Amino acid sequence: MATRIATVQRPKRDLEVQIYLWEVWKGLGVTFRHLFVNMGRHVLRSLGLGRVPGAVTIQYPEDPAMLGRRARTRHRLLKRADGSPRCTACLLCETICPAKCIRITAEDSPDVMVEKRAKTFDIDIGMCVFCGYCVEACPVDAIHMDSNEVEICSYTRKDMIWNIQELLGDKKKTPSAHPAPTHAASAPPKP
Repeated sequence: MATRIATVQRPKRDLEVQIYLWEVWKGLGVTFRHLFVNMGRHVLRSLGLGRVPGAVTIQYPEDPAMLGRRARTRHRLLKRADGSPRCTACLLCETICPAKCIRITAEDSPDVMVEKRAKTFDIDIGMCVFCGYCVEACPVDAIHMDSNEVEICSYTRKDMIWNIQELLGDKKKTPSAHPAPTHAASAPPKP
């Protein structure tokens, strides 16, 4: 049986397409259309004549962004009624994590109804890609990403690792102090 090879013909490009000038003008047209439509909407709204608001730039530090219901923010662990962590250390969240930022150590549970529990549960927020796979994989609904905390910056990598007490909310996360700048390059040379 003979194999048939299909060739794909490229479309012919005229001078207008080859120099991309027309495409640049089309892109600028879209940009200026958005500019003038939004500016007109803002003016009409400020005069009390328009109902449709224009696009608004969020002034972030002063006005925090409004997060939706499904926003993925910093992780938190849930507790049982007795105050113990709900995590059963099944390691599904650690296994499915694409960034490999979750580290769990299991131990036997003193509760006879629970086979094992998490001895340590650490999440490196600096490596996390906030995909939400850990939340979806958890069979006991022990981990959520709905803390509504988006400001998780830090000066050191060590401060980006959250342990089980901090994820449960039992212990407040205390960042280390800002390191003093070193001015070794501007120091005068020693004779």
